[in-house]
Amino acid sequence: MDKVKVHITNRQREVKIPTGIRLLIRRCCNAVLRMEDFAGNVEVSVSFLNNAQIRELNRDHRGKDIPTDVLSFPMGENGVYDINMETGASVLGDIVISVEKAVEQAELYGHTLQREIGFLTVHSMLHLLGYDHEEGGLAAALMREKEEEVLERLGLTRDVSYTPPRAHS
Repeated sequence: MDKVKVHITNRQREVKIPTGIRLLIRRCCNAVLRMEDFAGNVEVSVSFLNNAQIRELNRDHRGKDIPTDVLSFPMGENGVYDINMETGASVLGDIVISVEKAVEQAELYGHTLQREIGFLTVHSMLHLLGYDHEEGGLAAALMREKEEEVLERLGLTRDVSYTPPRAHS
């Protein structure tokens, strides 16, 4: 893995994005790519939405007329990705996160919003790289294992919140 460009856009106004979340998302994307030994330059887009916006996408793209926590839109298949002709980077795809749903789930599961957004980012990155849990079984178990491994590497275990690394003095 060479250079990773993560484009982050906030398209909702319901929830203030806490300080450090953008850095956390970039770290999650990088950690997944490192774990998967992904080679080359990469671009990923992450957008923050509200429940109404993600519900519309979920309805239009998956036929499910309900809000969901996160959606992944891969730009590749079988390890072959679209290439940004200007940069030469592999365009992995788009991740959209409902911040409202992330807040709800963090409260429901008893952990921080940072841990929830970290989980959703890692989960979606794995989808962009071709992992799928929809059929259940071994594929779902493998994906869950990888999610937890990345989150643990980042210090985002189920009962710990994220704090950015300190600069050495």
